[in-house]
Amino acid sequence: MSDDFLALNGIDAVTGDYLLKLTEADIVKIAKGEEWEVNQNPLLYALNKRNYDEENPSMAPEAGVDGTNLAEAGWGIIFAHNENPAILDALKELIEHRQVQAGDLFKQFSGDNGYFPPQDAAEFLSQYKATPHDHVDPTKVPYYLLIVGSPETISYGFQYELDVQYAVGRIYFETVEEYAQYAHSVVQAETQKLALPRQVRFFGVQNENDKATQLSAESLVKPLSIAERLRKLPNWDLQTDLAEQATKARLGELMGGKDTPALLFTASHGAGFPNGDNRQFSQQGALICQDWPGPGSGPLEEDYYFSAQDIADDANLWGLISFHFACYGAGTPKVDEFGHRNNKWPDIAPRSFVARLPQRLLSHPKGGALAVIGHVERAWGSSFTGAGDAQISSFRSTLLELMKDKPIGLAMEYFNSRYAAL
Repeated sequence: MSDDFLALNGIDAVTGDYLLKLTEADIVKIAKGEEWEVNQNPLLYALNKRNYDEENPSMAPEAGVDGTNLAEAGWGIIFAHNENPAILDALKELIEHRQVQAGDLFKQFSGDNGYFPPQDAAEFLSQYKATPHDHVDPTKVPYYLLIVGSPETISYGFQYELDVQYAVGRIYFETVEEYAQYAHSVVQAETQKLALPRQVRFFGVQNENDKATQLSAESLVKPLSIAERLRKLPNWDLQTDLAEQATKARLGELMGGKDTPALLFTASHGAGFPNGDNRQFSQQGALICQDWPGPGSGPLEEDYYFSAQDIADDANLWGLISFHFACYGAGTPKVDEFGHRNNKWPDIAPRSFVARLPQRLLSHPKGGALAVIGHVERAWGSSFTGAGDAQISSFRSTLLELMKDKPIGLAMEYFNSRYAAL
C-alpha cells in the first residue's frame, strides 16, 4: 500500500494545504466501516459509481404542465413567518412581475402562512395538501419556489428536501438595498430583454502538482467544452480558458468585465477558512485561480483567488448565469455535514451563511446576474468521476437546457434526479 494520498477539493486559506486529504489506509478503513483518524474534517462518502439515467428527469411537474410557462407551473416565494416587512417591500417589483406571469398560480408564503422553524419539507407541504413523494401539482404549491432569508432562519436542509420535487432557489442579502437591486435587475433583464452575448465560457483551473484541479480540468471542464450536444446548438459561441489561461485577471474579464458571457462555468478550488476567522464570511468560497502556486506554497494570498471584492463597481453582469464548481461556492453550513462516518459533528462556522461572491453578483447596483449555481459545503471529485461519461451528463444536460433558454429551476432537475436516486 502506497503513502500517496487522495486530495479532495478545497484549500485551507490559512495553511495553504488541502481541507481534506486521505491516505489509501484511510480509504480502506472507511470502506470497512472502521474508525479512522482525521486531522480536521471527516469524509463525505466513498465514491459512488452508480449509473443513472440523468437524461430523463423524473420529478418535474405532472403531465400536462408546461414547465416553461409560469401560468401553468406557478411561482411562489417563501419568507420566514417573522421576516422584516422592509424586505418584502424591497422585493415588491419582482413579486408583482411574477404575479402577472403566474396569475392564479402565484403564491406568497409569509406571515401566518410563512415558514416556521424547524419545519421540514413534508410538514410545510402538508399544509397545502401537497406530498413530498409525488409529482408537483402547481394548484397546491407552485413548481418554482424562491426562498428568501438566511440559512439560519430557513435551513439549507429544508431547501434540499424541497428541491427534490420543486425548482427551488434562495436569495439572502445583508441589506434591504441589495434585495431591491436584485429584484430590479431580474425584472429589467426580462422586460427590457437585456442580454449578454450568446456565449458559453468554460474556466478550468489546473494548478501545478494539484491532483484535484487536474482531475476537474481533464474530466469535467474539457469534456463539457467539447461536448457535441452543446457545440451543435446554433447561434452559440463556446470557448475555454484552461490551465495557464485560467488566471484571476482573466476571470475578472469573464465576471463583469469585457468578455462576460451569458453562461459561465468555472471549476476550481474554493477558499476555506477556519471557524471564527475574520475573513470567513467575506471570502469563504472565493474561487482560487491559476495564480496559486499549488499545495505547499503557504497561506493563500488574495492575489491567488477571486472574491466578491474583485467584482468591479462598473461590472456588466446583467443577464449572466454563473455556475461554480468549487468548495463553499454558494455557502457554508454551521455544522460539518460530513460527520456521519466518524460520528463527530464539529462547527465549521459561527453560523450558516450564503457566500459573499454570489451575493455580490446577484445584487450588483449596476445590474446583477440572473442566477448563480454553486455548492453549499465542499465539492467532490466524485461528483463527476465514474464509469465512462455517465457522471458528467447532469452537468452537460443542465448547461444544454440553459442554452435552450429553459428556466434555471427546470434545467437543474437533472441534478435533483441524481440526488434523489443516490
